[in-house]
Amino acid sequence: MKKIAPTKAEIALLEPFVGLTLEHIHVLVTTEEFVSATAEIKAASIVGFDTESKPTFVTGDVSEGPHVVQFALHNKAYLFQLHRAEGRTYLIELLQSEQVIKVGFDLKSDNGHIYAKLGVELGGVVDLNTVFRMDGYHKHMGVRAAVGLVFKQRFAKPRHVTTSNWSQPQLTPQQLLYAANDAYAALKVLEALHLRREDLPIMDFSMRSSDATV
Repeated sequence: MKKIAPTKAEIALLEPFVGLTLEHIHVLVTTEEFVSATAEIKAASIVGFDTESKPTFVTGDVSEGPHVVQFALHNKAYLFQLHRAEGRTYLIELLQSEQVIKVGFDLKSDNGHIYAKLGVELGGVVDLNTVFRMDGYHKHMGVRAAVGLVFKQRFAKPRHVTTSNWSQPQLTPQQLLYAANDAYAALKVLEALHLRREDLPIMDFSMRSSDATV
């Protein structure tokens, strides 16, 4: 039987999603912070994941993103800003790692941006859209519908934040909360589904880059 996700109108009536607060969101700056966060993310094994890019508003313009990459753990989130050269080595290690399972929504497009900007493919990726399709949901899910379905809560995606300038050196509190909780919500949804690690549908992006070199 075909399963149906909640509609936007139904989601609008729900209580707000309870996410991370600012004191649990860490923007990495120093080498010491990058080293410590990388070790913690690797130890977590499964993390929520997402990226943010400065939007383009002119037809034909190509995004220079991602400008921010987010990793969410059970009680905190770490934000990597791509303009900070000190963190790129650590970020690339995490992005490529097959041992760090990165969970999110629509990660194929994130992988494309990452490959264009950094020349690496994401490893160890679970796209929750695939998980929900396997469970009988044929409509594209996304974080809002998934949070509405699983938690009966409303995940806010204010347009003035999602389309804001993610390349600016100093992110606003609203940007920090949205970016961190986009990744955090994905992790919480996966936890609520109670899937075994060995049953997770790991995506393989390696074929795309190998095809490009033929």
